[in-house]
Amino acid sequence: MNKGRNRTRRPSNEPSPKDQARDELFQHIISCGVVGCDPEHQREWFDETMPYLAERFFELSAVDIAELRTLGERFAQPPRSAASVSAGNDAVATA
Repeated sequence: MNKGRNRTRRPSNEPSPKDQARDELFQHIISCGVVGCDPEHQREWFDETMPYLAERFFELSAVDIAELRTLGERFAQPPRSAASVSAGNDAVATA
């Protein structure tokens, strides 16, 4: 027989809507092949995709959506090679 233990439930660690939207945006960027595309095509893709995410994650404010787009645009940029990063650092050091 149960001796009347007081069991409290731990709060679940569900991600916030902003985190879920970010993760979904990154998944779409990868699956749609946005990384490495022409900047004009990327801009067009984001113009079409962000209203969808704003509708899907209605909890997010306009500021959150703008921040999400900025994160997505940074994520979609091709990775820098080690040579270009060191060349950029050398240019800053000589300035």
